[in-house]
Amino acid sequence: MKVEDVQFDEKGLVPAIIQDARSKEVLTLAYMNEEALTSTLEKGETVLYSRSRQELWHKGATSGNTQKIHSIRYDCDQDAVLVQVIPNGPACHKGDYSCFSEFVYGEEEVPKENRYAFLDELQSVLAERKATLPEGSYTSSLFQGGVDRIGKKIGEEASEVIIAAKNNDNEELKWETADLFFHTLLMLTQQGLPFDDVLSALESRHKKK
Repeated sequence: MKVEDVQFDEKGLVPAIIQDARSKEVLTLAYMNEEALTSTLEKGETVLYSRSRQELWHKGATSGNTQKIHSIRYDCDQDAVLVQVIPNGPACHKGDYSCFSEFVYGEEEVPKENRYAFLDELQSVLAERKATLPEGSYTSSLFQGGVDRIGKKIGEEASEVIIAAKNNDNEELKWETADLFFHTLLMLTQQGLPFDDVLSALESRHKKK
């Protein structure tokens, strides 16, 4: 993407939709001017323009809640940008994972368009847990234990999947596989690797065959 291709408005601004690259949750809507977008590309972290203060601000420079850039693209009219990030903490100044936490219409339990949509929901929950580390949370304790602790759990769950299969116990196999998937997604979240990248690797491998 070239900065000069972006169509800034009469005030020199372009809307920037900030999205978690892992969970696909929209974190916030902000604005960038040309300098902010250029700085974002140079730093590899979000740099935004504050319309109230009329100055640039490096997201997380004081709070530590930075946002590592995963990708940036503009829309068909080139007058809005989608910034996918790996957040290092809450996006909202109130301490929430996302600025979009209140429902105006609809319920949280919205029917999913496909049966795999729960994976996106689960990734969103894991990303939120990693960002906020709530006390007493099992996932928080694993995130705090780092790669070694999460890796140990993955090893244990993989062994239990094999045992369930050798026992010809599909009920047990179902639950153990679910545990393995959960802890694998948790590891991806810990490492900041979007599950979409894994799917892309699988797709690429399949196409080569």
